[in-house]
Amino acid sequence: MAQCCDESLMADEELEAIRRQRMAELQTKHGDPSNDQQGQQESKQRETEMRNSILAQVLDQSARARLSNLALVKPDKAKAVENYLIQMARFGQLGGKITEAGLIEILEKVSQQTEKKTTVKFNRRRVMDSDEEDDD
Repeated sequence: MAQCCDESLMADEELEAIRRQRMAELQTKHGDPSNDQQGQQESKQRETEMRNSILAQVLDQSARARLSNLALVKPDKAKAVENYLIQMARFGQLGGKITEAGLIEILEKVSQQTEKKTTVKFNRRRVMDSDEEDDD
């Protein structure tokens, strides 16, 4: 049953992508800038709704709450985790809803992949200091 739902979900997503592409082609042919801007806004809204519906199917309530809190603090990291979850869902790599503990593991993996190493390098100038000559 879960496989059936995943296949229909994937088919719906592919159909939606084809619709968006066709809509964009039609808008570029007509060249109406106000209609194009409105179309872009509508497509962005549809994409956001699609992402939210996929995440609602994949995450349980506590995991969704944690992810939304993360989005407030670190939007880039939250977007990366969302993309990772959606990709896993599309390829059928998720076996049920992800709990908060499962989301924490995924967050740790993403953090390790995107971890930035901070290095501090001191450039000391070699200039004749008057302190060196004080010994005289």
